[in-house]
Amino acid sequence: MRHHIIVKWNNLVNDKDSLIPDIEKLFSAALEIKGIHSVEIHKNVIDRANRYDLMIVLVMEKSALEEYDNSVFHKEWKNTYSKYIESKAIFDCD
Repeated sequence: MRHHIIVKWNNLVNDKDSLIPDIEKLFSAALEIKGIHSVEIHKNVIDRANRYDLMIVLVMEKSALEEYDNSVFHKEWKNTYSKYIESKAIFDCD
């Protein structure tokens, strides 16, 4: 399945691009979880108020979702970046 995390940053973020390297490094830990095959980080190329800013796509087995949700890096993602998120959508598909 593909697990999409789609994020809109809030007004505390002045330089959206500066967040990308640390997010890439953080999410690289996902590849250590059995059943997670790839991680892609995509930044939006159109900066408009009605657009989301970032999309993280993990290709994984459905069975890996629970371990992913409970992982140290996932908790770090939430603890570190939640204060910068105005809105977020999670979308899973085959």
